[in-house]
Amino acid sequence: MPRLYRLQAKELLYHVISRGDDRKKIFVNDCDFKKFLQYVTTAKEKFNFYLYAYCLMENHYHLLLETPQANISKIMQYINTSYAVYYNTKWKRCGHLFQGRYKSVIVDADNYLLELTRYIHLNPVKANIQDNPEKYKWSSYNEYINDVKSGLIDKEILQKYCKMPMSEYRNFVLEALDNEINPLNKVHAGLILGDDKFIKNTFSKLKTQMQGKDFARKREISAIDPEILINRVAAYYGKKPEQLKKAKKRPLLAKKIAVYLLKRFTDMTNECIGNQFQISYSAVSKINKDVIEIMQRSVDVKAEVEELISHFKV
Repeated sequence: MPRLYRLQAKELLYHVISRGDDRKKIFVNDCDFKKFLQYVTTAKEKFNFYLYAYCLMENHYHLLLETPQANISKIMQYINTSYAVYYNTKWKRCGHLFQGRYKSVIVDADNYLLELTRYIHLNPVKANIQDNPEKYKWSSYNEYINDVKSGLIDKEILQKYCKMPMSEYRNFVLEALDNEINPLNKVHAGLILGDDKFIKNTFSKLKTQMQGKDFARKREISAIDPEILINRVAAYYGKKPEQLKKAKKRPLLAKKIAVYLLKRFTDMTNECIGNQFQISYSAVSKINKDVIEIMQRSVDVKAEVEELISHFKV
């Protein structure tokens, strides 16, 4: 079954959740939590977004972010891929770290931002990890209730949505300790959290994107998982995925084609692709050009690439 196309546009607020594969741990120790937040910090510098809340749990995480540009896919591709490569390398494992694609919901900031931050910050309490969100150090809660000037949260931008002074935020959160308040139960069609007017305006905003000439192709390739793509290319050429990733001198044709397909059919940046194959981001661009030239010279290679592409059409 095809996956839903990732709806994205300028100036949208997203609640993002990503879980470990089979709900297994994605954070083992403090170093893992810190490393993930480092990737979030780097992503903010690279892709220019505002972060309003986060909570990292052992087997999943929550982010609440706003995108001035239409680039939520690039943001999340960078964060999840970078962290997965780090985690698999550190803990000497292979395969998927995350359970499919991340889940994102477009949020009506005026009506639901504060309620969602409370829900996010109460995750450790609801999971019986702590009895007070203030005791949990891997969320943004303490940045809200304390005078933190160099944190991850964009507090100044956040103020435009807040309908209460930050001095009252602690009571706002704590009053929900004994209540089952989950704003995500109100999500429309699994995509949007807001009233009827907000839903209508949002779909109108996204209409051009959904009807554009590139939408069919983007929808077709949106289901491609980078790890599955690499495995498919390796199997096609009778290689192991590790052979493609670790070959350094005179890259195998299979490796070049895997790099080409990742660049063409995923939202991975050159840096992320390079991390997968232990090469520089500039080498990714060079390999992409090489494959295009090889396909122009060789009918057989072009046919092989087209056959590989056909496996990912939905």
